Amino acid sequence: MYLGKKITISALAMTMAMGSAHATTTVNWWHALGGELGELLEDVATGFNESQDQYRVVPSFRGTYTETMTGAIAAFRARQQPHIVQVFEVGTGTMMAAEGATYPIYQLMADYNRNFDKDAYLPAVVGYYTDPNGNMLSFPFNSSTPIMYYNKDIFEAAGLDPEQPPETWAEMEAASLQILESGAADCGFTTSWPSWVMLENFTAWHNLPLGTKENGFAGFDTEFNFNNEHVARHWDNLKAWQDAGAFKWGGPGPGPDAAPMFYSSECAMFFGSSASRAGVLRNADFNVGFGFQPYYDDIEGAPQNTIIGGATLWVLRGHSDAEYEAVSAFFEYLSLPEVQAEWHQLTGYLPITQAAYDLTAEQGYYDANPGADTSIKQMTLNEPTENSKGLRFGNFVQIRDVISEEMEAVMTGAKSGQQAADAAVRRGNALLRDFEAANR
Repeated sequence: MYLGKKITISALAMTMAMGSAHATTTVNWWHALGGELGELLEDVATGFNESQDQYRVVPSFRGTYTETMTGAIAAFRARQQPHIVQVFEVGTGTMMAAEGATYPIYQLMADYNRNFDKDAYLPAVVGYYTDPNGNMLSFPFNSSTPIMYYNKDIFEAAGLDPEQPPETWAEMEAASLQILESGAADCGFTTSWPSWVMLENFTAWHNLPLGTKENGFAGFDTEFNFNNEHVARHWDNLKAWQDAGAFKWGGPGPGPDAAPMFYSSECAMFFGSSASRAGVLRNADFNVGFGFQPYYDDIEGAPQNTIIGGATLWVLRGHSDAEYEAVSAFFEYLSLPEVQAEWHQLTGYLPITQAAYDLTAEQGYYDANPGADTSIKQMTLNEPTENSKGLRFGNFVQIRDVISEEMEAVMTGAKSGQQAADAAVRRGNALLRDFEAANR
């Protein structure tokens, strides 16, 4: 598979090398990427380390996103914190509330006179990680958004156009039922991360609020209000489609059973992270297509734009000026279009800067890999609104589990879509009040 022009470390070394002979300053970077993604992250650190001789970044895998964030917070309290910690997007509210513990990126880069232009980043990325004054708080590193993957071979066998994935939920239902009736597959579609895909991105894609106060961006005293007729209808539809065999529930949380059902051709379509692209292509022994998330064409404002997942890099306080100088140099390196473009091409994460996207296009990557730009097109379809720029809620790790539990209650027939949405809002708001009280 064509991966674009490979970055030559020697070339970057010539542009980044400082030529200094003094002792190397070490930067500890805690992260949550395992497997192949973790190896690619290690390569990024190696590229920086070999580009100059003043600083050395040492990555350290610390488990899941939740484990990494909570571990870093505990380490900070014990005064053993790393310089950089990778925190997933739903941890943003928690990190913002940790006043005095973090060193905002905009301030760090200015303090050490490093090149950092927030306007170079995609609006949907910038908006997620900025304060009310528009200052970027953390460094965007690995951003993703959910997209549709589909089995072109099954589409063809079912008499569907393999180059035309469903665009609306009505088309999704029709295509799934045609696939079942033709015998091409036993299931139309499945999804990973049900809260992220079928609620958080569903509301953004339809320009519907998830909560008050600009989805939490305007204050901790936010409240969830997603228990509207559209969310309730969609969850009820998922249950009806499940009963008809058109949809299969992949499980709560990350939906661990979803991807295997797609890889085995049990399900013709799969909603997963754009960062799953490399894994999908590696595991699929069929022709893979890529599409946007479907929308209801009777909801005004749809489709709008999807929101990001993934993570950013937060800098923790408590280190020396020399060490922060090293951190700022590393972030300047990460900002290079060549570095951003290669990371995007190798992983499937978004090209989070316009320059990285342009470079990837110039290298012919999108021409050689049709569909690889699906995520960026979906994210930038329209300028983000208050409903679609992201979310910032405290305790959202636990709240996401609550949402998945309530969705599963719909799938088992224990609750209607409206009952589940009402319960998720009630339980979620209780957790928001706990967070607000703890950070007042």
